[in-house]
Amino acid sequence: MVVTVPSVPLPETLLGRLSRDPSRAERITHVEHVPARVGRRADWPAWVPQLLVDRLQHAGVPAPWEHQAAAADLARGGSSVVIATGTASGKSLAYLLPVLASQLEDERATALYLSPTKALAADQLRAVRALNLTAVRAATYDGDTAREEREWVRRHASLVLTNPDMLHRGVLPRHGDWASFLRGLRFVIVDECHSYRGVFGSHVAQVLRRLRRVCTRYGASPVFLLASATVSSPEESAGRLTGLTVTPVTDDASPRGSTEFALWEPPLMPALHGSAGGGEHGAPVRRSATAETGDLLADLVVEGARTIAFVRSRRGAEAVALNARRAILEAAPELGSRVAAYRAGYLPEERRELERRLQSGDLLGIAATNALELGVDVAGLDAVVLTGWPGTVASVWQQAGRAGRAGQGALAVFVARDDPLDTYLVHHPEALFGRPVETTVLDPGNPYVLGPHLCMAAAELPLTEDDLSLFGDEDAVRLLLGDLVRRGLLRSRPKGWFWTSRERPEVDIRGAGGPPVRLVETGTGRLLGTVDASSAHGQAHTGAVYLHQGETYVVDALDLAEAVALVRLDDPDYSTSARDITDIRIVGTQASTSYDGVTLCLGTVDVTNQVVSFLRKRVGTGEILGEEPLDLPVRQLRTRAVWYTVSERVLGLAGLESSDVPGAAHAAEHAAIGLLPLFATCDRWDIGGVSTALHEDTGECTVFVYDGHPGGAGFAERGYARGASWLYATRQAIAACECAAGCPSCVQSPKCGNGNEPLDKAGAVRLLDAVLAAGLGSGLDRAVAG
Repeated sequence: MVVTVPSVPLPETLLGRLSRDPSRAERITHVEHVPARVGRRADWPAWVPQLLVDRLQHAGVPAPWEHQAAAADLARGGSSVVIATGTASGKSLAYLLPVLASQLEDERATALYLSPTKALAADQLRAVRALNLTAVRAATYDGDTAREEREWVRRHASLVLTNPDMLHRGVLPRHGDWASFLRGLRFVIVDECHSYRGVFGSHVAQVLRRLRRVCTRYGASPVFLLASATVSSPEESAGRLTGLTVTPVTDDASPRGSTEFALWEPPLMPALHGSAGGGEHGAPVRRSATAETGDLLADLVVEGARTIAFVRSRRGAEAVALNARRAILEAAPELGSRVAAYRAGYLPEERRELERRLQSGDLLGIAATNALELGVDVAGLDAVVLTGWPGTVASVWQQAGRAGRAGQGALAVFVARDDPLDTYLVHHPEALFGRPVETTVLDPGNPYVLGPHLCMAAAELPLTEDDLSLFGDEDAVRLLLGDLVRRGLLRSRPKGWFWTSRERPEVDIRGAGGPPVRLVETGTGRLLGTVDASSAHGQAHTGAVYLHQGETYVVDALDLAEAVALVRLDDPDYSTSARDITDIRIVGTQASTSYDGVTLCLGTVDVTNQVVSFLRKRVGTGEILGEEPLDLPVRQLRTRAVWYTVSERVLGLAGLESSDVPGAAHAAEHAAIGLLPLFATCDRWDIGGVSTALHEDTGECTVFVYDGHPGGAGFAERGYARGASWLYATRQAIAACECAAGCPSCVQSPKCGNGNEPLDKAGAVRLLDAVLAAGLGSGLDRAVAG
């Protein structure tokens, strides 16, 4: 349900008012003018029951937009479809039309709705119930659903709204209890499908394949309707997610107001020589993006602009709201109470009160975590501030689209964090405005993902030969089944493969590589959550600062044997980042492209990694407060990597002496890790890297970037496919930074186990220039790289 905020006339020079001070004006690196768009209506499809048309018109929908009618017609005709249009384009109506129509026509028809957040499912439930269609029995089924309600949902609900986790753990293993519902299943809705990426997306893809298999057992073959932000080749991503042929609908016919989109770079602050302040090795640090956002939010509220500021962390959202409120109290005390934070963990009544205040115009400014991007539909805002890269270009536009949604002009501001990717974006606007949105990356065939789901599938129903193609390449699936049989997990019989245990398999779909580490509060024994086994050393080590639902905890102890981290509630004035050392060996090369003295490769590697220490950084400034050693075991990881080798001749052409090569390669590696998320839908913490002046497996200078998950997550493949554009962007990000010798905005890494030594910023630029000149740059996609 959309919460529309009343618009007020805004000054035509809103952005100009924000930058009256010349020192602030210098922070604006680019302003993009996104033009308005006129909406295009369509007639109601003839198959939509008149009762549904009447109820929708009464709810304020006179007629569908053209893309809504097109998607609904495709689904009605039996084609699975992905709707990939902009924020507030009405994707929910597109998938609800065929679903609600089918249930008004046939009382046995059912539908399943999957969303990544409970809040989004709750909003959809309210929207459906508001139509007052007695034939549609809609209900949520998630971890918050009371036990006595679950039986009613299984037996009587016709539209069940849940999430992939509950489908995986609560529905498929007990499919017999859902027999009536599954027998009538006509449609499966996958909302915000672009959020299913990486390892989690690969797990969800296998959960959906298991769902399709169980549906076949009950004689159902549901049509899939997927809703996505604007992404490149949405039908390919949706096809990988579902295993089906999916038809895309991408021509957005909804109206849109014009938007001014500004890129904003906080200023460098000089290092505090002779003190503990500043960055590592005396490097300058930028004023924090959260501090800049707090100022911008305050200024926009004073100007009367209804504004959302998106912030990456819950603590950051609270800090932005607090800083903005303090600034407003100095400039306009009467407005101080009209700013609030909005994040996960609030009670439903608190959330509704914030929505009510937004709707009434009482609340002018809100600082929200990125979860609000998926959590509640707020429309009609005047301005949006994005605090750093939210993870994907799709998310940038998803968040920016919150402004101007009532048809009026709007302002969006992207504030760069002290990070190579953010630095690149504010100096290369074409990377945001002049290229297609990226493709969602996932790899359902990863054996570390597929193997556990084959066990789950066999426990649900014995696997047969006919099932193999459903899960991926038949030969690969057959090999994996043989391995599972050898390990005693499955039993092979003439009629198929059977699960051998009375206990159900345990599969964590939000991770891979071992059981998750539980976060337990010291004193109360309360389970706060879990961390992937692959991430625990870096995120839940002793002394780590951990954020959970807006509260800050410090890890007192990490017990790897018991897979538990003991944490206590605290409020330190610092954050932590782990540092590790890594060695890498090449197991096999899957693909390679050779140029004149440079070779780009993709393959399987064995990574040996050890977290050795962690840094404490002051919140707000990023200044290094200290480094603490850690005693954690070495970990082994077999995964996928992309790497390039550079011959001695090319190094000579770059003007690099042998003593220069380690620092140049190291700096190029750090920056490459920071820039890969622009081309693969990953976070820099999902990947790692190694560089060496002479690697024993290649005999040459080599720079590796690898997936941080067992078996890989598809990120290395994207790096290999976009190698030229990726390395060109890396070169440009380093060169664009105005620091003298390297800083966190270009070549310093927060997790470098070598203490960011040696690093040669200028040498990295020369190295990358030589690599691109050797022929790798001949494949450069100029529309992307600039």
